[in-house]
Amino acid sequence: MNTEDTRILNTDRLCPAAEHCGGCLYQGIDYAEQYRQKDKAVRRLLDKHDIVESVYLGMEPAICTGGYRNKMEYTFGDLEKGGELELGMHFKGRFMSIITTDECQLVPDDFNTVVRATLDFCRARGYVPYHRKTHLGLLRNLVVRCGVRTNELLVNIVTSSEPGFDEEGYRDMLLGLDLSMEIVGIMRTFNDSVADAVIDESHKLLYGRDYYYEEILGLKFKVKAFAFFQTNIDAVERLYSDVLKVVPDVSGKTVYDLYCGTGTISQLMAGAAKDVYGIDIVEDSIIAARSNTELNGITNCHYICGDVKEKLDDIPVRPDVIVVDPPRVGIHDKAVAMLSRYGIDEIVYVSCNPKTLCINLDSFRANGYEIRSIKAYDNFPMTKHVECVTMMTKK
Repeated sequence: MNTEDTRILNTDRLCPAAEHCGGCLYQGIDYAEQYRQKDKAVRRLLDKHDIVESVYLGMEPAICTGGYRNKMEYTFGDLEKGGELELGMHFKGRFMSIITTDECQLVPDDFNTVVRATLDFCRARGYVPYHRKTHLGLLRNLVVRCGVRTNELLVNIVTSSEPGFDEEGYRDMLLGLDLSMEIVGIMRTFNDSVADAVIDESHKLLYGRDYYYEEILGLKFKVKAFAFFQTNIDAVERLYSDVLKVVPDVSGKTVYDLYCGTGTISQLMAGAAKDVYGIDIVEDSIIAARSNTELNGITNCHYICGDVKEKLDDIPVRPDVIVVDPPRVGIHDKAVAMLSRYGIDEIVYVSCNPKTLCINLDSFRANGYEIRSIKAYDNFPMTKHVECVTMMTKK
């Protein structure tokens, strides 16, 4: 492992919540040992699925081990029943308990400042967290996002529709904070769903806009509040650069970018391709992808909102090149079969979950493909997560 370019941050101070929040599996462990354990886990998984070691190109080490996340989703609650209001992560092993994480080392310092200020604001006013069993209460979540290259910050507080939240006071409090980044938007999202998830039933702008801008490899991207976007910009630039090297020559060809998110990969390939077709199930992501093509002056990207397995037949042209970048659950078997039937020579699979990647690779191999190469990336240091880029070729 070459760690010369790996910036190791915050190694001499542990987050006080690390033991209980469960997010930082490797805090307090030397990075070289973290890397060894994660690489070993990937190799063990590949062996379990009879993927020969010769196709594994190893793991790229982390570029930076701290402050790399550009999005964090926090939950309001209490640590003990009826206890003081908390804002942070679920306590490990105790689903109903929340532990405050305002010294998290995976996010920029501004995120921690916003968390602490929001918690103090809500405690001072006696606001009550939403209860997951009674479905009563005001406060649900806080979502903080930022543009790393643009220095823009977007804050979104999620509440039920119960009255009493001081919107003007909250806006003015946030705008008065001493932050490194510029707050470009403050939102209040309303969510009365019984699901324990951030759901946008409606939202209200308290200040600015409901999106921020980011830049990747020379392209500009408008990221709306609920759109998926890669959470480690330095790492994803390296990842996408490698994807572009792995992807076969797309000059004059039709490319499918499936599970396309806000259209980063598709727009990076659009310069050489004849046409690029992107599909994603998240409407906010597709809206942003279309907006981003206009932002970057791209005219040959076409986007469809919906489930890949249901929308593939809506694309009027067969692919010459396929790139898939699915969520952690991987690709549905029906979609694997549909993609395999195109019979194209090469498919590139970008994965954020090696376990579901291997399950999907078993299916692709059963449908006539073989694995040419797999490369892993430690894009989320301190955590268990690993990303991979796999090239498959038709037998």
